[in-house]
Amino acid sequence: MPKIKNVSSGGKKLRRNKLAGNGNAKFKFNSFFAGIGGFDLGFERAGIAPAFHCEINEFCNSVLRRHWPNLPSSEDIKTLSADQLPDADVWCGGFPCQDVSVARGWLGRDGLKGKNTGLFYPFLKLVKEKLPQVVLLENVTGLLNSHKGHDFRTIISSFTDLGYGVAWRVMNARYFGAPQSRPRVFICAWKGRVDLALHALYEKDCVSVGNAREGFVTPTTCQFSGVTVPLVGYCLAATSGRHTGTDWSRTYVSYFDKVRRLTPTECEGLQGFPTGWSLPEKEYPVCDDDIDTLRYHSIGNAVCVPVVEWIAARIVSGFSGGFERFHIGASLNLKAQENINGMFMDFKNALLGQFRDLHFIDQEKPSTICWASGGAAFAEWYLSGKVSPAPTDPIESQLIDIIEKREVDGKYFLSPNAATGILRRVDKQGRTLFGPLDAALRRLAVKNDDSESCSLDCSSKVANA
Repeated sequence: MPKIKNVSSGGKKLRRNKLAGNGNAKFKFNSFFAGIGGFDLGFERAGIAPAFHCEINEFCNSVLRRHWPNLPSSEDIKTLSADQLPDADVWCGGFPCQDVSVARGWLGRDGLKGKNTGLFYPFLKLVKEKLPQVVLLENVTGLLNSHKGHDFRTIISSFTDLGYGVAWRVMNARYFGAPQSRPRVFICAWKGRVDLALHALYEKDCVSVGNAREGFVTPTTCQFSGVTVPLVGYCLAATSGRHTGTDWSRTYVSYFDKVRRLTPTECEGLQGFPTGWSLPEKEYPVCDDDIDTLRYHSIGNAVCVPVVEWIAARIVSGFSGGFERFHIGASLNLKAQENINGMFMDFKNALLGQFRDLHFIDQEKPSTICWASGGAAFAEWYLSGKVSPAPTDPIESQLIDIIEKREVDGKYFLSPNAATGILRRVDKQGRTLFGPLDAALRRLAVKNDDSESCSLDCSSKVANA
């Protein structure tokens, strides 16, 4: 088993570096597709100060203003011009994932041709005009195979064509101190420095994460409230918080004969945000129930803060000369296979001890490009391999630690009728639920059966009267 640091993400107080949020910070960043500020909080914790926000959602902008009331901002990246942007060392953002997410199922995926994920292109236009030193992007893993891998190739090539060295890696939040299985692909582009792009996302040593499924089936119980949940939750989705048809891949909180969904506060903890982070400004004109819905959606769309903080700290080290420089020199322009082979072997030995099964991908546009979970690219050459989704020292966290200890409002609990519907879908599709959840749902569903029986008895008595 890997070495584990035991750190709870629940109730995490806001930690801001002394440099963060002021004009004295040595490094600054511009945040695009900012949401409720997941990238911003992670970068601030690493000592990089925010300089600009771009976010179109009205509710998210209210949350951003509550935390950064004086920061320059823009609402629409399609109308944003480069001369409106302050100078910043890093640009970051999680561009929309709707058109590449495999959750779309039968609806199909439009990829970079879609109106949402396609917003990558106006972002790229701004990159071309300003050429920031570092760009850090995040998206769902479906980006790797969207349009048979060509969408991801387009993104990587867009940066290498501008002279950036690029690294990417699928990283799972559950190993960074956030108790949910949330694999996301992070892309770091560093101007002229593929070695530093690699250093931002990789350590020399690899770690085996063992049986990942155990976290979903191992129960933990709170002695104070009596609730039971698995060690690790499923990936938090951008929904209203109400139950859906994918109950077997959704996290519920189980009591003996009651079941509820997560509260917005608990969802904040799953993403590594401090309690109450997703609340808007006091004057925001929405009732409490509607704010709940908006909070659920914005938290589910957010980037996981602890993962960003880990990457941002490594970017700071790269800026500060904390990594030994690895010279690639004129090799960037060499296309001879023997030179490329030798160069990649140098990378493997010097930087990428954890990469396996390295292979090369050129720009010949084969019918399908199979992008592995990690890799690097520069000029016209790429390498990739299956990599660990965890840091060398995984940070352990448990879902039970973020579950609220206080009494929770009844609006978050499922009705007996909802429990019956969940069980019907589960049984029909041959799915298996977390054991304590299944038992609690079946006890809850009995109340629905009893209610229906009582209703039938009463109707019968009325008919016979």
